[in-house]
Amino acid sequence: MKQAQDFRTVCDQLNGLLSALDEDDFERQTGFKQWSIDDIMRHLHVWNRAALLSLTNPKRFGTFMQSVSPSRGVSFRDFELEQTDGLSGQELLSAWREFYPELTDAFAAVDPKLRVPWAGPSMSARSSITARLMETWSHAQAIYDELGQNRPPNDAIANIVVLGLNTYGWTFANRKVDVPEPRPQLVLTMPSGEVKIFGEDAGDERIEGLAVEFCQTVTQCRNIADTNLIVSGKNAVRWMEIAQCFAGSPQDPPPPGTRINKAI
Repeated sequence: MKQAQDFRTVCDQLNGLLSALDEDDFERQTGFKQWSIDDIMRHLHVWNRAALLSLTNPKRFGTFMQSVSPSRGVSFRDFELEQTDGLSGQELLSAWREFYPELTDAFAAVDPKLRVPWAGPSMSARSSITARLMETWSHAQAIYDELGQNRPPNDAIANIVVLGLNTYGWTFANRKVDVPEPRPQLVLTMPSGEVKIFGEDAGDERIEGLAVEFCQTVTQCRNIADTNLIVSGKNAVRWMEIAQCFAGSPQDPPPPGTRINKAI
């Protein structure tokens, strides 16, 4: 399953960024909800393990999800701290690094259409590993920004583009508003330089520019105002103002100028 290999590519790139950090660097706060690099890596590791459970042992996954319940009186981040036995810094990085290849191999070996449970409705194995790719890529953006580093180019983000386009309707329905039609077409330049078209012709409804900036917008790593995307059409403008390709309650994008690379 190509999505599994693309997930590993994104993880390998993040590992390359973090491997040379000093212990103190992992305590640096990022632009994502003031989470530290440690907080982000702990979150990624816990939910990578949950994804493997959902694939290999749905019953244990159900028990795991019960332990996440707010009724326990434990905050989300404290829960993730419990789940990782308090690991931090390079030790936490090592645990994450040793596990993500196992997750890759497990998903690469199964039928992409296999249904697996998750926090909400079940999903296909392909969708599950794509979600892990998206979450790793989007949370990594906060780390690249904090460290003032540019992310190595890779067309694995095509998976996030597709996810972003497929969640067009979800973005509006999640806010309990009518879904405007037609859905805009995307004309995006991939990191490799290839220009790709996503979606059907929608007349004047179109978004053009860098695929990276589209992905940053739909994952809410950037406000649309902080990109150079060309957004044409009423539907496209409304979408980019509230785009959300991830599950959960409606979230607003970061205010303009608040999620930027520190090297800029």
